[in-house]
Amino acid sequence: MSQFIDIGALTDIPQRGARIVRTHGGDIAVFRTAADAVFAIDEYLGDKAGPFSNGIQHGNSVTDPIRNWIIDLTTGETVGTEDDVIPTYDVKVEDGRIMLAASAIRAKVAA
Repeated sequence: MSQFIDIGALTDIPQRGARIVRTHGGDIAVFRTAADAVFAIDEYLGDKAGPFSNGIQHGNSVTDPIRNWIIDLTTGETVGTEDDVIPTYDVKVEDGRIMLAASAIRAKVAA
């Protein structure tokens, strides 16, 4: 059973907006869609792309503001690139609170 960390209220992120969770291993971008779905991905892909939290959301995707890549927030797959995949993390909403899998923080620190 996964452990989750409360990172804030759903209403802390506007619809079609994003916020950053800073970890010792790097930043995680947390997105809220227009339909109130929540996704978490790495904020950057090394020195190749990002910051994704500054991108434009459309449906369950975001467009990278620098390289114009389209990233599927559900899978981390990129469209029109050299098969790059952005790491994704388990996230859920419980009682109006955004819960990020504790394994996301551990994965970032271990990287």
